[in-house]
Amino acid sequence: MSSSTLTPVRLGTPRHAGDSGRDGQGPGGGGSWEAHEWIVPPRTYKMTMWVAMAAVVMLFAAFTSAMVVRQGLSTDWVSIRLPRILGLSTAILLASSLTLELSRRSLRDGAAGSFVRWLYVTTLLGLMFVGSQLAAWRELASRGVYLASNPSSSFFYLLTAAHGVHLLGGIIALLYLVARAGRISLGRREATPLDVTAIYWHFMDGLWLYILLLLIVRS
Repeated sequence: MSSSTLTPVRLGTPRHAGDSGRDGQGPGGGGSWEAHEWIVPPRTYKMTMWVAMAAVVMLFAAFTSAMVVRQGLSTDWVSIRLPRILGLSTAILLASSLTLELSRRSLRDGAAGSFVRWLYVTTLLGLMFVGSQLAAWRELASRGVYLASNPSSSFFYLLTAAHGVHLLGGIIALLYLVARAGRISLGRREATPLDVTAIYWHFMDGLWLYILLLLIVRS
């Protein structure tokens, strides 16, 4: 059987006294175990995350291809001046990756206080990044640059919105970890959700740098 298969782990005791009989049964094969817990191996979670990220890569590759073709064929492409706050957005997101790694290291070292503190900081920075993106859209709107103003502005809103929606998924995962932070025992099993979230978060970080470079070159 593959190691990625769900593995039952028995909890509790057989319902009949004495030594248990066959696997999963009580004495003489007539009893049963009170409860089972199904454990998913960490590699399964990570593999699922890699597949999800591959789908995101293909989505943004399609956006990039459409942007390049549209600009090449367009006679109405008007370059836009990117909002200055995008520099702050980038710094915030890079800082969040650093604090998330500090949280992971604290978890490995068994430092519960530091683990929770850095996890809170990472979540706050993620929310600040989303807020800075909204501020960037507001700045463009104040200049009269909207979604339908021209193809360049359309792709700006499309790319940043798509990234923001995917980043919200990471923020939800961080909020889940924050909610669990006071109840975990700082074991290897509890580290798996944090490891998977970190993989996704750093991916979102790298994706943002790609989008920013694309907008600088193409907008």
